[in-house]
Amino acid sequence: MSKILVIDDEKAIRNTLKEVLEYEKHQVDIAGDGATGLEMFGNSSYEIVLCDIKMAGMDGIEVLEKLHSVSPDIPVIMISGHGNIDTAVEAIKKGAFDFLEKPLDLNRLLITMRNALDKSKLVTQTKVLKKQVSKRFEIVGKTEPVMRMLSMIDTVAPTEARVLITGPNGSGKELVAHQIHEKSQRSKGPFVEVNCAAIPSELIESELFGHEKGSFTSAVKQRIGKFEQANGGTIFLDEIGDMSLSAQAKVLRALQENKISRVGSDRDINVDVRVIAATNKNIAEEIDQKRFREDLYHRLSVILIQVPSLNERLDDIPLLAEHFNQIICSEYGMSPRIIEKSAIEELQKIKWTGNIREFRNVIERLIILSPEKITGREIKQFALPVSGNN
Repeated sequence: MSKILVIDDEKAIRNTLKEVLEYEKHQVDIAGDGATGLEMFGNSSYEIVLCDIKMAGMDGIEVLEKLHSVSPDIPVIMISGHGNIDTAVEAIKKGAFDFLEKPLDLNRLLITMRNALDKSKLVTQTKVLKKQVSKRFEIVGKTEPVMRMLSMIDTVAPTEARVLITGPNGSGKELVAHQIHEKSQRSKGPFVEVNCAAIPSELIESELFGHEKGSFTSAVKQRIGKFEQANGGTIFLDEIGDMSLSAQAKVLRALQENKISRVGSDRDINVDVRVIAATNKNIAEEIDQKRFREDLYHRLSVILIQVPSLNERLDDIPLLAEHFNQIICSEYGMSPRIIEKSAIEELQKIKWTGNIREFRNVIERLIILSPEKITGREIKQFALPVSGNN
């Protein structure tokens, strides 16, 4: 059952729509003019609005505009007895879901409403998923190193500057990359992540730049590379310190000229991509050992952001513990666990070699193995690895 608002200055039409829609098990409110309809919309929650176009006082197009200024995602179906192509086009351009002519074909009306409801549900689900994704990549912490890092993200994100993120394994470098993208002018574009350490050196060029059919033995069809996929958005080159020198040379060209060429092709392809890279390696040492190109380092490191280890921000452990407690319990469909002060104190004594990644795994283990609350005893029993870690 859905809640529907009908706005029409013809009483017979209002009452007929109300009767038909209530027969279909919907809850229906009716209004005789645009101003009344807008007032009712502001005082209640509706899933669909049916609105006449030709009304005394405020016409339907004006009502549509005001509805979308308040609730951009509300499906509004426009109806009119004076329909023509120009009117229909104007209504759709203003954001109407559909345009129906009087006398109404009730079958078409019900199908249109069903489609509008499906769209509305998809929009709601998308918002929920985006919120979950946003929560997943949230950076939690109030300590000085974290606040300094967050300030740097806020400053750098709106620019087009390339960023090199450094920090130990598991410290959250990918979270920083996501935050920069989400706060940038490219946030509506794609965010493409490439784990350079996970791709064999002989395949990294094909992965990044794509290849043409027949360019090598297993190239049975054309492949679009990550740089092309990220066009208009951001590409995140994680663990770039593990990239082969030949691939580094091609990345350098892409940064210099905003052009790439697929493996097996001599045709240039223009790309508009912001590059964010990350590494856990000492790049200066890698350059000295001739394993990383110095010119590429200078291209990538317009802005350097250092991600602190968890051991440098132990005062954030209470916030992090509760953050992961909420997320993990939600994923498992459980009530959040009570984390006692004694547990926090024990967690702060641990040397976190795996940083945030290790910490999240420990919290998940404690949630699974602790029935109601997590105390210092559970930390000693379940949190420490077999070899000891204190």
